[in-house]
Amino acid sequence: MLQRSGMLTGPSFREEHVLDDGTPIVLRHVQPSDAAELRRGFEKLSPSSRYRRFLGGVHSLSDERIRYLTSVDGHDHVAIVAVTRAPGSAEETGLGIARFIRLADDPTVAEAAITVIDDFQGKGLGRILGLTLARAGIERGIKRFRGEVLANNEPVRQLLEEVGAVVHRERDDSLVFDVELGPDESHPGRRSLEKVARAILRAASSHLGGLIRGFVPPEPHENR
Repeated sequence: MLQRSGMLTGPSFREEHVLDDGTPIVLRHVQPSDAAELRRGFEKLSPSSRYRRFLGGVHSLSDERIRYLTSVDGHDHVAIVAVTRAPGSAEETGLGIARFIRLADDPTVAEAAITVIDDFQGKGLGRILGLTLARAGIERGIKRFRGEVLANNEPVRQLLEEVGAVVHRERDDSLVFDVELGPDESHPGRRSLEKVARAILRAASSHLGGLIRGFVPPEPHENR
């Protein structure tokens, strides 16, 4: 159940934007009724976008994963979708989704991810979703987003260095980093949330189908 109705990104959150190419979109919280559209959106991702999004070969989403991704509590697990409608149509088409999941052992840190379908990458949607997700995180007491990206993605590595992201560890094929969501009171010169988010989330709309691993529960036959 969504919580804290007084928040700007609370249960009734709905926000309209226009992408760089003029496409009108609406942002809102994901709902269980979005399951079919989420599956269709996943099928629209190219193999390379799927690989970058999940850091591995995920070829389909099971019913269990779909339920996990659409049945969220709105507090510890938040997911915001971007949808559009064709003129004269009442049917929504999903273009992207951003989500975070709070860490159980540190409630001020959350893993975050953004996915944008291939046809709408490079149009500013990743930036809009990222900024909105950061606002939602701050309103829920999140101070840092934790991410994981492919280690060989040099443009993203440069962006992480540019905004002062803290790299926690490097694996053979990926690196894990933290990004502060707000200005650091002890470092007045550090850039604001919006500037940091804009810089990092350029990666989501130009270099990546999504930032970081998809924290979806593994299938019973998967070993991670």
